[in-house]
Amino acid sequence: MTDLHPLAGVYAAAVTPLLEAPPKGSKHDSSLDLEAVPALLRYLAASGCHGALLFGTTGEGPSFSPKEREVLLRSVRVYRHQLPGFKLLAGTGTPSLSESIELTKLAFDLGYDGVVVLPPYYFRKATDEGLFKWFSELITKAVPANKYLLGYHIPSAAGIGFSLDLIARLKDAFPNQFAGIKDSSHDEAFSAAVGQRFGKDLLVLNGTDSHFHHALKNHAQGAITAMANLIGNDLRDIWDLYNEGKDPSEIQARVAKQRHALEKYTPFPPTLKALLHKLHDMPRWTVRPPLEEISPELEDQILQDFES
Repeated sequence: MTDLHPLAGVYAAAVTPLLEAPPKGSKHDSSLDLEAVPALLRYLAASGCHGALLFGTTGEGPSFSPKEREVLLRSVRVYRHQLPGFKLLAGTGTPSLSESIELTKLAFDLGYDGVVVLPPYYFRKATDEGLFKWFSELITKAVPANKYLLGYHIPSAAGIGFSLDLIARLKDAFPNQFAGIKDSSHDEAFSAAVGQRFGKDLLVLNGTDSHFHHALKNHAQGAITAMANLIGNDLRDIWDLYNEGKDPSEIQARVAKQRHALEKYTPFPPTLKALLHKLHDMPRWTVRPPLEEISPELEDQILQDFES
């Protein structure tokens, strides 16, 4: 298809590499594992992903300071020349407007292709008017005219999200810079409503693997998901088949089963890191508190459920 947005495609909501989990009883260290970055990027690209989102929910984004985010964003940029065509998105939303502006400017200064921005999630009673002003200032001060911002719609975690009217107002005010949304509402009715109202004029990247085909049928142009860390090849096949005019229902059914199997073991970061270690020989990365490691016994159970 020739009418797709430049950011259309399948993205991994990448885990954040942190130093290997210490033996039980040892002092916890959740520093960034920068040496592991190139292997993770190569693996995601080889699995079929068009790109990766850093510091999303799966990447434990809100757990990292602006300085830590800068360190990893710079480190990843160093390796992107090894992966021609692989796109990079950065999660830059915080409850602080000034911090979000600084992080967004940084991402574009480093050559990232786009940013994915949470609404200011501490302020759960913010109105559409307040959110419009917040995003307007962010876009005006930090997003170049030829770059793209996606609003991150995940009301179950953020406590607030994007109404259709707010999306329309932002799109009208910033038709290029406000590209669209990452839809992690897990709500098929919302996905259909967005597609009906905006069609292909709005870039929607789906955040729920089990709804991917449904989202594509409702004018979504790709996905950013946690499961793409493990099944990027299947998600890419769904995307390719749909855009070729073929039916990806069989693959979608398998993906839905895999997603549902792992939904019993949330939050995803420790689960995905354990499976990346067991299935793909990645280091046994830890997670940052308040998330907790999972036991070896639970790891085995998760692996059994996922593979079955």
